[in-house]
Amino acid sequence: MNLENLINEAIKTAMRAKDKTALDALRAVKSQILLLKTEARGADISEAQEIAILQRMVKQRRESYDQFMAQNREDLAEVEQAQSLIIEQFLPQQLSAEELETAIRDIISETGASDLKDLGKVMSAATTQLAGRSDGKSISAAVRKLLS
Repeated sequence: MNLENLINEAIKTAMRAKDKTALDALRAVKSQILLLKTEARGADISEAQEIAILQRMVKQRRESYDQFMAQNREDLAEVEQAQSLIIEQFLPQQLSAEELETAIRDIISETGASDLKDLGKVMSAATTQLAGRSDGKSISAAVRKLLS
């Protein structure tokens, strides 16, 4: 089942449960998917594009959460955090720190990287291979740690 169908089913469930927060988050995801489909002129969207949409939406909500907390608006921050948790449910399982480090070690050995000069080479390979399973900030931190 593709993401769009999963989201539609989740919307129906949220409507039955009268869960406004979940409904708002899921409708936002559906909106982004429809926008992407419109831009692609009806062509199917890939799983990678779906994951990118979800990651972008989670990142936006986390940034909003941080801004609201800085402004002492806990009420709005809670909504953003709840929505990010709902959207994260549709992302692939995230790698733990140990799994991420192991994967990056493999990538470093594949690329033949030896120091920070090879950061770009390792980062491009890592972001491609680990797309959806880890965010760019975590990947970058792990690569820098292992190359230095």
